[in-house]
Amino acid sequence: MNTTRKHVLAVASGGGHWVQLLRLRPAFVDSDVTYMTTNAAYARDVDASLITVADANLKEKLRLLRMFFEVLVHVARLRPDIVVSTGAAPGFAAILFGRLFGARTVWIDSIANSEQLSVSGKYARRYADVWLTQWAHLSQPAGPQYWGGVL
Repeated sequence: MNTTRKHVLAVASGGGHWVQLLRLRPAFVDSDVTYMTTNAAYARDVDASLITVADANLKEKLRLLRMFFEVLVHVARLRPDIVVSTGAAPGFAAILFGRLFGARTVWIDSIANSEQLSVSGKYARRYADVWLTQWAHLSQPAGPQYWGGVL
């Protein structure tokens, strides 16, 4: 890895979270990027390293613990400069552990959350250096901020 380029860990669960993360690729052009998601088939979508972790949610406590441990191991090994997530459990875990290891962190709540912030986003706000919503009416002075939509 070139030491002058920032290493970005870009994280999202599957589906719409992943699609929104892919829309951010132009922001990563001058960075070394590693993607993390829950679906190995998504490797076809990126021309970079892809790490997969267990897919889990709040209802699946044991899988959630496994996923958190997997994310911790990968973040500790990678030591990214920046962690960017568009959501769900793996993104929250990456924001949490990225912060623990000194990374700058960016949480972008899904555009699907048009009426209220996601549960993961509410948790991530404590650890994200930048906390964003894609809906202007959900922004608040103390956060999240609205910088526009990804879609």
